[in-house]
Amino acid sequence: MRIMMLSWEYPPRIVGGIARVVHDLSHNFAKQGHEVHVITYQEGDTKEFEKDGDVFVHRVSNYPINANNLIDWVMQLNFCMLEKASAVIKEYGKFDVVHAHDWLVAYAARAIKKSYKLPLVATIHATESGRNKGIHNKSQGYVNDVEWLLTYEASHVICNSYYMKNEIKNLFGKPEDDIFVVPNGINVNKFDNEERDWEFRRNYAADYEKIIFFAGRIVNEKGIQILLQAAPKILANYPNVKFVIAGRGPCLDELKGLADYLGISNKVYFTGYLNDAQITKMYKAIDIATFPSLYEPFGIVALEGMLAGAATVVSDAGGLNEIVSHGIDGMKSYAGNANSLADSILEVLFNENLCKSMARNAREKVIREFNWGVIGKKTLDVYKLAIKANKATLKSDVSIEKLAEKESYGTATCVDGKDTTITTDTTDTEIKALHNPLKKKVLGRA
Repeated sequence: MRIMMLSWEYPPRIVGGIARVVHDLSHNFAKQGHEVHVITYQEGDTKEFEKDGDVFVHRVSNYPINANNLIDWVMQLNFCMLEKASAVIKEYGKFDVVHAHDWLVAYAARAIKKSYKLPLVATIHATESGRNKGIHNKSQGYVNDVEWLLTYEASHVICNSYYMKNEIKNLFGKPEDDIFVVPNGINVNKFDNEERDWEFRRNYAADYEKIIFFAGRIVNEKGIQILLQAAPKILANYPNVKFVIAGRGPCLDELKGLADYLGISNKVYFTGYLNDAQITKMYKAIDIATFPSLYEPFGIVALEGMLAGAATVVSDAGGLNEIVSHGIDGMKSYAGNANSLADSILEVLFNENLCKSMARNAREKVIREFNWGVIGKKTLDVYKLAIKANKATLKSDVSIEKLAEKESYGTATCVDGKDTTITTDTTDTEIKALHNPLKKKVLGRA
């Protein structure tokens, strides 16, 4: 297939989890011989065009106009993406399918679908309503409406968990049969030949201390505040622990203040942003990975913890609840409940045999169920359904056009006294024989 993907982030631009999904999925397709073109945003000194392995990456810069807000900025991005997509189609030929990732590319995706009569598949990675526990202002309402538009225009919608499928169905009224659950995946070779780097680890904890690790955006929905609230109980029962929190986001100062208020600042290390090499080292250095999200459509970071061999403790929010089987390949806690989170972490700290068995089971599960080979096949199956549906729609449209061409303008009595049914196939000579009122109606068809 020739596949076009639209995403506002693609490595090295990484805002959230979308970048990694688009990168790994597109590379999996390219390895199978499919021609994949990614249209994305150009940031920093990245190239406008490059071959990333076998993937064609086209980057766009917004107009030299200062946007008033994110919504205006996104609108500019869509205009630029549409211009780029048109140029790409002109140069490389028609595509088989367009795959749009989240609301930020909805307008461009819709325009490409309509202009080139292409099947559109959309992945909804998260919803505005879910992130904010409802819609509370006009800006959130706008994003919610654009999300609805994207699900409406896409013949088939992909989401990464059954939790998200239910959310999309209820929020946007998308028929259940048109929503497909395809989990996110991970490069199962990510930690091969990686060993614990003790010198690196000593930057964050002493050799005798356990590291409890969080990685992700520093935002309220990730539940980092719940982890900090759980820390006093954990430390009271198991003092030799350090909490390492990696990432950046708007809640960083607030969380540092909370650590000060709780009197645990000497036990908490905020690393800021870690690049791929650093995050890989960190996962091999830690003992427990924890993701206490309040809202989480999926949770790729949980897969990373499980694959790296760390004991993984998650909340039961959203997709995390589907990834982890409690006590078998990880531990769960009640979302938003610091006491529950502390208990699950303490269980892991004090039960070494359970910790080892869960880590072993978790790694096997990730390799078996969340590899890109399995996920790529499921995604291609959705593409095939979308292509088939699009062909049927185009065929139906042609049939309607032909039927319209045969539309009767009525029955007229001609000069010779015979009744004649007039259609658009009626000749000019036949029209001249009509009574004037009907003649004018027929001539008006032009």
